[in-house]
Amino acid sequence: MRIATRLFLAWLSVGLLMGSPLLAQKKAQKPEWERIFNGKDLSGWDIKIAGEPLNANYKNTFRVEDGILKIEYDQYQTFDEKFGHIYYHKPYSHYILRFEYRFVGDQTPGGASWNVRNSGVMFHSQSAASLGMNQTFPVSLEFQTLGGLNAGTRHTGNLCTPGTQVYIDNKLNDNHCIDSRSQTYHGDQWVQAEIVVRGDSIIHHLIGGDTVLTYTRPLVGGGFVSRNHNWKEGGFDEAHAAAWDKLAGTPLKEGYIALQAESHPIHFRNVEVLNLKGCMDPKATNYRAHYQQADNSLCEYGKKKK
Repeated sequence: MRIATRLFLAWLSVGLLMGSPLLAQKKAQKPEWERIFNGKDLSGWDIKIAGEPLNANYKNTFRVEDGILKIEYDQYQTFDEKFGHIYYHKPYSHYILRFEYRFVGDQTPGGASWNVRNSGVMFHSQSAASLGMNQTFPVSLEFQTLGGLNAGTRHTGNLCTPGTQVYIDNKLNDNHCIDSRSQTYHGDQWVQAEIVVRGDSIIHHLIGGDTVLTYTRPLVGGGFVSRNHNWKEGGFDEAHAAAWDKLAGTPLKEGYIALQAESHPIHFRNVEVLNLKGCMDPKATNYRAHYQQADNSLCEYGKKKK
């Protein structure tokens, strides 16, 4: 699976279009990566921090400096359970997300011991606007990022599942967090990460270009963290908890991308998405060879390409 995934990504990066008479009629196209963080400001992103209203950037937690999206706590006296996320405004279903991250400095006072050099990227997530006021984490899949602690092994690119479950080797895995097989990354170094998402079929986590975790059939369910973990412990009110309970077993086909604030300072840069879903009719002007999932309702004919 690792080799197949890397070859697939290499194919996308060079835009190879051979092997099909229809494709051969088209001029070679490079895959069109969308830079969803512009390196200048937080345009296109929504903020939701537990206990705060939508888009209240409590104590300047999320900021942009030197082309980097920084999650910082220098204005905090104590973390005080202010779990937060910043959500890109557009949902995706079939795509590749790539980004770089690094942990810096020390954890904020008041953060849990398990949150030292611990953060993540949520995807297939509910929107920022749909969270309850005191909700700590969105129902989503989490690409968990962990930094080394200068001794021992600590994998990164793991999976955590707030309100969700997945299948591994065709078996439902109800563990809240599932370890990857990545290397350990100590210190404040930048780490390259990618997530290959194919709707509710298959998902790959990559670190440094290597596939470190693969799973299938994501769905809503399993309680907030486990079947024995009450939704209230995640800050869900009764109405939100009941609504998610009714959706248990529903395939998780699409959602939002969110960067996590979990008490340890972390930086992100080069956050990009390659959408794999779109018009797959080669006669259309907005056809793209790298699409993997057809939505021909988007096809345009007779219009000049931008």
